[in-house]
Order: sequence, then C-alpha cells, then structure tokens
Amino acid sequence: MTTAVRAIVYANVGAFVITLIAPGLMMGVLGLSPEAVLTQGRLWQPATYLFVHGGVFHLLWNMLAVWMFGVELEQRWGTEAFVRYYAVVGIGAGVCVVAASFLPFAAARDSYYAVTIGASGAVYGLLMAWGIIFPHRTVLFFGIFPLTARVFVLLLGAVSFAQAASAGGGTTVSHLAHLGGLAAGWWYLKTPNPRPRPKPPTPRPTHLRRVH
Repeated sequence: MTTAVRAIVYANVGAFVITLIAPGLMMGVLGLSPEAVLTQGRLWQPATYLFVHGGVFHLLWNMLAVWMFGVELEQRWGTEAFVRYYAVVGIGAGVCVVAASFLPFAAARDSYYAVTIGASGAVYGLLMAWGIIFPHRTVLFFGIFPLTARVFVLLLGAVSFAQAASAGGGTTVSHLAHLGGLAAGWWYLKTPNPRPRPKPPTPRPTHLRRVH
C-alpha cells in the first residue's frame, strides 16, 4: 500500500475499534446527521463520518475499494495531492448529504434525521477519478461482467440516482453520499481550480559510452 492509502486504512480500523468500545460515538458524535449539523452546530460531522463503519464487512469492502482504486491514483498524483482529493470528495459527499436533505424527495427528507456513516462517498469520488483518468480500463462488474471504467462509473451513478429519488428509498445505503462523492470528484477534476497533477517522471541516469 502507498503512504496515504495505508494511513486511511489504519485510521478507519482505529475508529472502528473505538466505536466498538464506545458505540454511542458512532450515532451521536461522529456519524453525519444533517439535523445535528444544522441545529446543534456539529460541523465536524461531514468529515468524521468517513471513518465510522457499521460492521466488519462494511469496513472491509470500503477499505478494499480504497486500496484497489486509491493506490494507483496516489502513485500518479503524489501523496499530498491524493490526500487533498480524498478530503474534497469525502467531505464534499457529506456536504451534499446535508444540502440534499432539503430536496423534495422522500429519501432526501428521510435523510435529514438519519445518520450517514462510512467512506463510500470518498470511494465513489475515487471511482470518478478512475472514470476520468483511466476511462478505458476494464472493471469486472460483480466480478463477472467486464465494463470500461467510464461505463462502470456511469452505471453506478445512474443506480444511485434512481435509488436516491425513489419513494422511501427502501435501503439503509446512503445513495445521496454516493452521488455527492461522484459530483465532488467531477467538479474538482473538471474545473480550472488547482487539482492533482501527475508527478514528473524520475530522470534515468545517463550512461556514457566511449566509442573507439
């Protein structure tokens, strides 16, 4: 694992252990509740929710995705730029959850009092970067169906939008956070604002050969 990806995994595992010891921290302090952010001033929650997970498999799947899609991005951009991007898409997804709770959708209205946890918003931001930078890479959907990265991201975005807009949602998955991560990633990579740049290649040593 690269430096930032390793730190993200360690931080998430550490937070998971802490919430096992003190489970009240997950729902009351660290998890993201739009109602708590707006009425109780818990402005840290759009950042801290990224490190809180509801179970072992929730944690493992998200950290597997961070490793799968994050390592190559960090190698391409460098650690500092990768950390900045991860923070933008993760916090951006949280801000979108808060903003979307005012939209006239059943799932959006329900999310005002719900608590969002997990790194999925940031993961979807990493997926957006993959779709933009490596659009023709092959991703196995459900581990079976080969799709290009661009089509894969578009499909995930369409599914999340349909689920978020459906009446009642019928799921505990925060599709609003998924859409927020995608939107934040697209905005950051497509606008003229400072964004990650590939590191210049390391120059190879020059070998001098004498011609006789």
